[in-house]
Amino acid sequence: MLDIKFLRENPDIVKKNIENKFQMDKLPLVDEVIDLDQKKRDAQQEADNLRANRNKISKEIGALMAQGKKEEAEEVKKKVAESASRLAELEKLEKELDEKIMNIMLIIPNIIDPSVPIGKDDSENVEIKKYGDPVVPEFEVPYHTEIMEKFNGIDLDSAGKVAGNGFYYLMGDVARLHSAILAYARDFMIDRGFTYCIPPFMIRSNVVTGVMSFAEMDAMMYKIEGEDLYLIGTSEHSMIGKFIDTIVPEEKLPQTLTSYSPCFRKEKGAHGIEERGVYRIHQFEKQEMIVVCKPEESPMWFEKLWQNTVDLFRSLDIPVRTIECCSGDLADLKVKSFDVEAWSPRQKKYFEVGSCSNLGDAQARRLKIRVKGEDGNKYFAHTLNNTVVAPPRMLIAFLENNLREDGSVAIPEVLRPYMGGKEEIR
Repeated sequence: MLDIKFLRENPDIVKKNIENKFQMDKLPLVDEVIDLDQKKRDAQQEADNLRANRNKISKEIGALMAQGKKEEAEEVKKKVAESASRLAELEKLEKELDEKIMNIMLIIPNIIDPSVPIGKDDSENVEIKKYGDPVVPEFEVPYHTEIMEKFNGIDLDSAGKVAGNGFYYLMGDVARLHSAILAYARDFMIDRGFTYCIPPFMIRSNVVTGVMSFAEMDAMMYKIEGEDLYLIGTSEHSMIGKFIDTIVPEEKLPQTLTSYSPCFRKEKGAHGIEERGVYRIHQFEKQEMIVVCKPEESPMWFEKLWQNTVDLFRSLDIPVRTIECCSGDLADLKVKSFDVEAWSPRQKKYFEVGSCSNLGDAQARRLKIRVKGEDGNKYFAHTLNNTVVAPPRMLIAFLENNLREDGSVAIPEVLRPYMGGKEEIR
């Protein structure tokens, strides 16, 4: 969420940013919120004048009563009553205007970083760099569920009966591989200096609206009926929420956390053939990383975060590339974002396995996450997040890239301690 003062003083910058994100329908909101803000400030000024005048009149009443001028004092009291009535109207108006302004500010997009490429949608995202040589084996690579079924490692039919489409049972060595990847990712991030955390898997609505846009919430979140609770779609929401309404001493920054959680998503929209199986599902597990830092340090942390994911995938011999999201593909709170994509030998192309985002002070402003500097001044922190690994998609990349012609799957050396020493699964 933008600072109302910034919007008031820089409406052209805000409008140009909206145009760069191809959200032309939001352009009138800038003038609308400026008009509402002026009305609110006018109401505040009138209310302040009334309060000051009331204090002055109250002293006059006391003086008149002391002089025995009761009738004159009563007349002045009538003015106080009229003033009180008007003050009540103004306070109600301020509250209404505040609510209208907040609702609009929540949907005006954050100012994107100047380095972000301008583009309408994900088709105009820009490849940054490739890591590792993508290989297409001479033998045919089956669809990932077929690979898993050869190991009796997945049961979609039973899951469909129990929970419906978009759920699965993982079994045997495939389930163990899933857990091994998560455990390895956890230790990988701990070794990089991050503090391990298991967060709440449900969050309240004020946290939801603090960390994401309304459009994202509607498309992703499951609401717990009858309670002010939502199942998390990703653990960064719960992790950033940890700092709600806090003032962090500057010397305690950065806060670097890595978290494990299950995630739950509606996943609205049409699903193509490449999104069947365990590619796009309603429930999965994930290792995440988040950073809360000083504003001037967020670009540096952004570079570190996506590099962590690249390094983890490369340690498992999986070729990846980084993609910069263009302006039209950025969620409204994001300043800058990279996707990490893994190579799929079967599809002969890359597919998304993680996303790294710098949100500037947007989440901190909504959640009131402030930093107290050495000089005593307070300012909003910057927040960042990135996927370490989400095993359902990682599992696809892992199985395809480590599959042998005889149907066995090689286990990279770094993962063997988490697989009981196994060098392969058959």
